[in-house]
Amino acid sequence: MHQALGGGSTPTLAAPLTSLGALKRSTLDQFERLGVRTVHDLLRHYPYRYEDLRSPSTVAQLRESRALDGEVNLLGVIRQVEHIRLRGRVRAKTTAIVDDGTGSITAIWFGRPYLGSQLRPGQRIFMRGRVEVTLAGVQMLVARHRVVPEDEPYTGELVPIYPLTSGLTNYTVQRLVARALARVAADKSADGQIDPLPRALSTRRKFADARWSLRAIHQPRSLEDADRARERLIFEEFFLLALGAALRRAARQGEASPDFSKISSPAARRAFDAELRSLLPFELTRAQARVIGEIAGDLARPFPMNRLLQGDVGSGKTAVAAAAVLLAVRAGHQAAFMAPTEILAAQQFNSLTKLMAPAGARVAMLVGALRRATRDDILQQMRDGELDVVVGTHALLTEDVEFGRLGLVVIDEQHRFGVMQRAALRAKGKRVTPHTLVMTATPIPRTLAQTVYADLDISIIDEMPPGRRPPKTFVREVGAKDKIFAFIRDQVADGRQAYVVCPAIDESDRALHTAVKQAEELRATAFKGLRVGLLHGKLGGPDKEKIMRMFADGFLQILIATTVVEVGVDVPNATVMLVFDAQSFGLAQLHQLRGRVGRGAAASYCILVATDDSEESSRLGILEKTDDGFKIAEEDAKIRGSGDLLGTRQHGVADFRLAHLIRDYPVFLEAKKEADALIGKDPRLEQPGNARLAAFLAAQDDAVALRATS
Repeated sequence: MHQALGGGSTPTLAAPLTSLGALKRSTLDQFERLGVRTVHDLLRHYPYRYEDLRSPSTVAQLRESRALDGEVNLLGVIRQVEHIRLRGRVRAKTTAIVDDGTGSITAIWFGRPYLGSQLRPGQRIFMRGRVEVTLAGVQMLVARHRVVPEDEPYTGELVPIYPLTSGLTNYTVQRLVARALARVAADKSADGQIDPLPRALSTRRKFADARWSLRAIHQPRSLEDADRARERLIFEEFFLLALGAALRRAARQGEASPDFSKISSPAARRAFDAELRSLLPFELTRAQARVIGEIAGDLARPFPMNRLLQGDVGSGKTAVAAAAVLLAVRAGHQAAFMAPTEILAAQQFNSLTKLMAPAGARVAMLVGALRRATRDDILQQMRDGELDVVVGTHALLTEDVEFGRLGLVVIDEQHRFGVMQRAALRAKGKRVTPHTLVMTATPIPRTLAQTVYADLDISIIDEMPPGRRPPKTFVREVGAKDKIFAFIRDQVADGRQAYVVCPAIDESDRALHTAVKQAEELRATAFKGLRVGLLHGKLGGPDKEKIMRMFADGFLQILIATTVVEVGVDVPNATVMLVFDAQSFGLAQLHQLRGRVGRGAAASYCILVATDDSEESSRLGILEKTDDGFKIAEEDAKIRGSGDLLGTRQHGVADFRLAHLIRDYPVFLEAKKEADALIGKDPRLEQPGNARLAAFLAAQDDAVALRATS
C-alpha cells in the first residue's frame, strides 16, 4: 500500500512546509501554532471567508448611496498624487485623485512610504477600502490596491481570508497555498493522498473531484465554486470520522470478549435484579433501570462492550456503574474502576465498598500514595484473582499492574484521560478484550455525542432521582459583590461552606477577577477571620488533593478556585457556588460548576457575577430558567460552537476544519450511512474500488508516525 505513495521518498503531502521554499524559523513557528506542519496541513487550512474584489462600484453610485457600510471596490485612473512623509509611527500619507469616468474620488493611504515611488498620474488602479461622502466629495481610506496594466481587462478576484496567528500575514498563507496547489497538480501520483472518497460514492453523490475542490476552495473563480467545494470537503471530513468509527466497531466485533454467560439467562437476570434492589438503599429511577438493561445486553454479546454513559450531575451514574461491576463479579470476572484523581478514587471506593461488601465482593484501592508493602500486596491479590474490584487512578496503568481475570473496565470522567490511557487499561485483559464503560457528567447534546463518539454505544440517564433539590441560580452584576459576600458569611455562620470560582489563576491570564488576587483580597476583607483555601491547576497533585480534602472534611469554610473544581468530590455541606466573570465561561461549564453544590439536604445557591452586558445577561439567564444539562448544552453548542463546548481536541476527537457538528449534522448522517454500508461490505478495505481510500488512510497513518518521531 505504501509503495503506491512513492516508494521510500516522502509523499508530496507529507512533506514539510520547507519543501515549498525557504521559510524563516519565525514563520514556521507561526504555522506550528496553527497546527500546520506539512503540505497536507496547509491545504487543509481552509479560508473562512472571501474578500470579493470583483464588480467595482462607480463614483456616481457611491455619491448616491446612503448606506456605505463595509468596504467597496473601485477601478479608475490616477489624475494626481501627493506623497507626504510624517513623523512618528504613521511615517507617511499618500493622497491621490482617482477618476473612473463617472466622477472623481480622493484616495488616502497611511503608513506606506514606498508608495511615493510607485504611484504616478495616468496609472490605472484598482482600490478597495472604506468610503465616506463628505462636503469635500467622496473619500476612500484604501485597505488594498493593485496597479492594473492598461491592456488588461479587469475581472477581479475572490481573495481567501485565512485563520491567522500573531505575526503571520494572509498574504504569506495565500502565497504558500498557491505553491502547494501547484505541487499537487504536478504530482499525478498524489490521488491516494488527497482523495479518500471511493469513485463510486463521488459519482453517486455528484461530488466534484478532490483536486478541483482543493483549488476551488483556496482559489475560487466564483462563490458558487467555493460553495460546491465546501460541500464536498465537509462530507469528506464527516465520512472519515464515520469510517474510523465503523472500522473500530468492525475490529471490536472480531475481538474475543469475556464470557458473561453465567448472568445472561432470563432466570439469572431476574436473580441479579432482585439482589441489586436489596443492596441499594434507594429505588432506581426508570432511566437508571433502562441503562442497566442496555449494559447487561452488551455484556451478553460475544464481542466487547464499548459504551458511553452520560448523565447530569447527581443523576445516579455511580449506581449504574456499580450494577455493571456487580454483573462482572457475578459472572466470575474482575472489574477495574479508574478515576482521574486520588480523592475521586477514594470517593468511588467508599461508594462501591458500601454496596459490594454485603454482596461478598472484595474491593481494594490502588493509588500512588500507597506504601510499597501495601501496594505489592494488592498487586499480588489482583494477579491471583483474589480481588473482585480495584478502584484506582493512573496508578492502574503502570506495567506491573496485572489482573488475573479482568472482565470490565469502568472509566469515570473519561474526558480527563487520553485515548492511549484508556486503551492501556483495556490492554490489561488476558487473551480477551474487557468490556468498557466510560462515564461523563459533562452534558453533550445528543446529536453531538452521536457524531464525536460515533464508535461508542451511548446511554443517557435523562431523569433525576426524586427529592433532589437543584441549586437556585441568580445572575448578578459586579456592583452586587458586597451583598453576595454578606450572604456567604451568613451561610458559613450557619455551618455551611462555599466555593468562589475565578476564570484565571493570576494577572497574566488577563481576567477581571483572578483566583490568587481574590484569595488575598477576600482573606483580608470580606472573609477575614474565616478559613479560606486556594486551589488552582498550577498546584502540584499532592497539594491539590490536600486542599480538596481539607474542604471536603469541613476544615476549610470557603474554597477560592479556578475551574479545577469543575470535576470534584461530593461536599454535601457546600451550599453556595459563586462564579466571577461568568461571561468568560460556556453555559455547559457553568452548569458543571453549579453541580458542585446542592448535594445535601439544605437549600443551595449558584450566583453568577458578570459584566453589565445585556447580551451576556440573556445568555446566562438560560441557567436561571433550567437545570436540564442537555438543554443547556444544546444552547451552548449553538452559541459557542462544538469545539469550544467539548474542549477535547487532545483526547482523540476529530479535528474538523470545515464541518460544524451542529449545523451540518444532516450531512454527518448521510456520511455515516455511506461509511457503515462500505465497511459492512468490505471491513478490511481490500476491494479494488476502495484501494484509493486505503491508500489515503495509510498516508494519514504515515503522517502521524512521522510527527510522533519528529
